[in-house]
Amino acid sequence: MKILLSGICGHMGKEVEKLANSGYRGAVLTAGVDFRNDGSASVPCAESFNTACTDVDCIIDFSHHSCTDVLLEFAVKNNIPLVLATTGQTDEERAAIIEASKKIPLFFAANYSLGIALLIELAKQAAAAMPDAEIEIVEKHHDRKLDAPSGTALAIAEAIKNVRPRAYTNCGRSGIGKRQENEIGIHSVRMGNIVGEHEVIIGTQNQIITLKHEAFSRALFAEGAIAAADFLIGKPAGLYDMKSILNF
Repeated sequence: MKILLSGICGHMGKEVEKLANSGYRGAVLTAGVDFRNDGSASVPCAESFNTACTDVDCIIDFSHHSCTDVLLEFAVKNNIPLVLATTGQTDEERAAIIEASKKIPLFFAANYSLGIALLIELAKQAAAAMPDAEIEIVEKHHDRKLDAPSGTALAIAEAIKNVRPRAYTNCGRSGIGKRQENEIGIHSVRMGNIVGEHEVIIGTQNQIITLKHEAFSRALFAEGAIAAADFLIGKPAGLYDMKSILNF
């Protein structure tokens, strides 16, 4: 499977490049796109989608959410399946993603870790089984991460809202006032070189359940993105995520 890698010069782009060049899941890195083209890519790299290679089976994107619109336009115009692994999209960009998925197969997940997918499902089940429990989410990442809360923390909260329709998120609690009944607190830590930690704390007055996932290497997300590309090729137009792979 021939891959066009968007964001090839970034930290995650380098992880995907390394893994694809090792032949993981039959991936062949054919070309890259990165406006910061620094000459470090192992394959031809365009600085914009205007000159990007179209002879590929799938696009994997690890760039920046501000590239969403032009990326979607390129993928739809050339009928190329897209694995969108960038987080931090605005409401307008998310709406554009949904619209594009009506025309091409599009894989969009806040986190490409199998473990995170399981964590989200377990958090959802616990929230349903303990309807009176209070829930807090703590996420930790390196000091270079731009968006807060993380897309994964928001995805966990959204999954919980599916079984608790009245719940709402409170990101970065501050000020004076007690915790509200339907509140899901989300707290962000940015420090050092933390790859990624997500902790869901579910508690009542008498007991606490803690669910935690910790990533030790960015290679984990590169593996997930390439697995998503392998899954996506040959699929009909639609919006897919990690649940699609796990068949939850």
